[in-house]
Amino acid sequence: MQLKVQLDEGAFLPERAHATDAGLDIRTPERFKLDPWGSHTVNTGVHIELPPNTKCDIRSKSGLNTNHDIISEGLIDEGFSGEIRVRLHNVSGKPYGFERGDKITQLVVTPVYYPDVVQVEQVHGGERGVNGYGSTGR
Repeated sequence: MQLKVQLDEGAFLPERAHATDAGLDIRTPERFKLDPWGSHTVNTGVHIELPPNTKCDIRSKSGLNTNHDIISEGLIDEGFSGEIRVRLHNVSGKPYGFERGDKITQLVVTPVYYPDVVQVEQVHGGERGVNGYGSTGR
């Protein structure tokens, strides 16, 4: 399986830090500051062609998330081939500076199913039924 990638000038090729990492690191082609409680959209200059029957999740880097309260999230559908733009959110009261080439997020490619949507009179769930948040106790 291949993930085909086109790069704009100055962009970085997505890469794994380790051969068995699920996520491909995305780096910023620009220097910027993320203000406290602020957000910033990074135009990565990366375009991908996903393999058939897959999607790509944009996931927060664990170090940015746990150490600096910076998160990112998104979904790239199989048919999208435009530039990947990443929205970073600083959910802390401290500013954070990014330098060109810093890792900002990661891409995780996974299989996807395309079920037909059928309206029914009632859905039948498992043993949990309609019990949701907090239903299993502390």
